[in-house]
Amino acid sequence: MLLPGLASFLASDRGQRLLLIGVDRRPISDARWRAQVTKAFSASPSALGTAVVEKSLYLQADATQAEELARVLAATQGRVALYFALPPAITMLLCKQLAKLELPKGIVLALEKPFGTDLASARALNRLLQKFVPEEQIFRVDHFLGKSTVLDIIGLRFANRIFEPLFSNENVESVEIVVEEALGLENRAGYYDKAGALVDMIQSHLLQILALTAMEAPSSVGSDDLRGAMAQVLRATRPWLRNGTASRRARYTAGKVGRRSLPSYASEGGVDPKLQTETLAEMTVAIDTWRWAGVPFTLRSGKAIGDARQEIVVTFRDVPHLPIGFSGPSRKAQLRIGINPAVLSLDVVTNGRGDPFDLEWDTMTAEFAPSSMTAYGEVLAELCSGDPTLSVRGDIAEDCWRIVAPVLSAWRKNAVPLDSYPAGTDGPRSWRSTDIVQVRR
Repeated sequence: MLLPGLASFLASDRGQRLLLIGVDRRPISDARWRAQVTKAFSASPSALGTAVVEKSLYLQADATQAEELARVLAATQGRVALYFALPPAITMLLCKQLAKLELPKGIVLALEKPFGTDLASARALNRLLQKFVPEEQIFRVDHFLGKSTVLDIIGLRFANRIFEPLFSNENVESVEIVVEEALGLENRAGYYDKAGALVDMIQSHLLQILALTAMEAPSSVGSDDLRGAMAQVLRATRPWLRNGTASRRARYTAGKVGRRSLPSYASEGGVDPKLQTETLAEMTVAIDTWRWAGVPFTLRSGKAIGDARQEIVVTFRDVPHLPIGFSGPSRKAQLRIGINPAVLSLDVVTNGRGDPFDLEWDTMTAEFAPSSMTAYGEVLAELCSGDPTLSVRGDIAEDCWRIVAPVLSAWRKNAVPLDSYPAGTDGPRSWRSTDIVQVRR
């Protein structure tokens, strides 16, 4: 997603000329590297993108060695951004080498999630980075914080008087944040089998979305105000049950997603079945603030799901009193904020078309304005401009690990069973018959 995202940025009206350098330990010629970049850029062709490809370079180097890292930096020009598409352990080694070097003025470090492997390693990496680069030059990348997603949620909540008063425990019964996909492992066993759905998605992406959904109104959308408001709500967030058992996990078995047949996760190449890695994870959290006390927020993410969805679902409480004589709808009203596709829907009760005393649901829908860039393109645009608004602040990264730590501990102790579900379904059958909110309470 990274190179296509860069292409979408270069094809946008914010695109700017830059020198793209690829670095890896494998021996690859400049011509082969440019062919790979050209293929990745094909979805968003532009004259600027073509110019970037023509001047792009590839350097064979082990970036965990200080002298080779210095050689890479010597090949750069102007303002430098180092993008680490690397596992956390390698990122730590690289940063230790950076600390030994004289760095270009204003250098920006862009680190892919997960940021560390637990709370202790995230703290250690933060302390290391603080020694040689200021916080505003550190971009902890979370592409779910693409600018359109951030502004969609903030604009909906704080620019509409109709919605903001409703976002509280007086009116909201529960909130679900769901990001599910039809894709299976897709040859990512080297990373995914050691992470799983909880670390890969909930610990990073979904907690960032929760912060935007539940935060208090910032005074501006500038980086300090926005990230400060996100940090405040995450500091108040904890597992619904402090021992981490208000959670569920499962992994897919063989099945069919659309026209594609998928093997069981345990049979995928590079997977170690003994790790008991989950491909579907769910946890419920509480937010200990005046606004949200008592409201369960359930975060769920999974792979190989038949009816995939990416949305925030706000379920409202019933009205205090329905006038006698009306027969009300059988379910509760919901506000659905689509992440992908970016569609908003709101349930509204209207008088029945046949019997006006028999109330029924109508759904109002609206589409958010599409972005001219992919989510990665939006993040890279901010990276190139030096605006840290869309990056994860250091204390926020640590809090995300703190929040999921009790769940990871409960799973390691097998206090929560590892269920299974056929690929192409919406999860384990036993999950469908359970009232999640009541179980969590």
